[in-house]
Amino acid sequence: MLGISQGISRLSDRRSIESYRDLLILLVQKDLKIRYKKNVLGYLWSIASPLTFALVYYFAFQIVLQIRAEGYALILISGLFPWQWFANSLGSSPSYFLATSQMLRKVRFPLSIVPLAANLNNMIHFLLSLPVVLFMMLIYDKTPSWSWIYGIPILVTLQLIMLHGVSLILASLNVFLRDIERVAQIITQFTFFFTPIIYTVDMLPPEYLRWLPLNPAAPLMVNWRSLILDGTMDWGYVLFSVGYALLFLALGTWVFNKLSSRFAEVA
Repeated sequence: MLGISQGISRLSDRRSIESYRDLLILLVQKDLKIRYKKNVLGYLWSIASPLTFALVYYFAFQIVLQIRAEGYALILISGLFPWQWFANSLGSSPSYFLATSQMLRKVRFPLSIVPLAANLNNMIHFLLSLPVVLFMMLIYDKTPSWSWIYGIPILVTLQLIMLHGVSLILASLNVFLRDIERVAQIITQFTFFFTPIIYTVDMLPPEYLRWLPLNPAAPLMVNWRSLILDGTMDWGYVLFSVGYALLFLALGTWVFNKLSSRFAEVA
C-alpha cells in the first residue's frame, strides 16, 4: 500500500491526461496483484465461480426439472460469464472509496479513477474467460462469428460505462450510508433472477417481453448470449444499453461531484 501511495503522490503532481492514464494503469496492476497474490491456481479462480454455478443450474434445471433446451450448458455459460463481471462490480462497488480512505488523507488524486480501475479489472477477468466460452462452443460444434470483432467491443464498452456510473453512485453513497453495501447485494440477487441468464428470452411468456428492457441488465445480457451463440445482436436492445450507460454515467458523475468533497472527513 505504501508503494501505491508513493506512486499516486508522484503522479498526482502532473495534471495531464498521461498522468491519469498512468495512475489508472498503476491501480489496475495493483488490483491484479492483490487478487492473485499467493493464489496457486491463479487464472482458474477467475472462471471457477461461473463454472460452478453453471454446473449447479444445469443439474437443477436440465436433469432434475428436465427443462427442454438444446445445448443448455452452453446457454448457461454464455449468460453466466458476462453476468459474473456485472455482479462482481455491482457487489464490490460500495467499498471502493472506503478502501482508499487512508490514501485520501495523504495524497490528492482523481478519486473517480478508483471505481474505473476496479471495473477494468473485472473486465479483464471477463475477457480472459472467453477462451472457456470458445472451448464450450467447440464442444457443441459452434464456431465464433465474425461479428465478434465489432460486437464484443461494443458490449464491453457499454457494460463498462454503465458499471462505472453505478459504481460511482453506490461507492459515494456508501461513504455516508454503510447499509448501501447490503442493498447492493440484494439488488444483485434480485436482478439476477429477473435477467435472462439461467433461462432464455424464448422461455418467457410473450406478455412479459415488453417489460424486459426496464431491467437495465437485461438488454446487455440478452445481446451477450445472442452474440456468443448466434453471432447476432438486437440493435434495439443495444440502444437501450446506450441509454442506460449514459444515464447511469451522468447520474453517477452528479452524485460523486455532490458528495466527494466530504469523503475525507467522513471516511
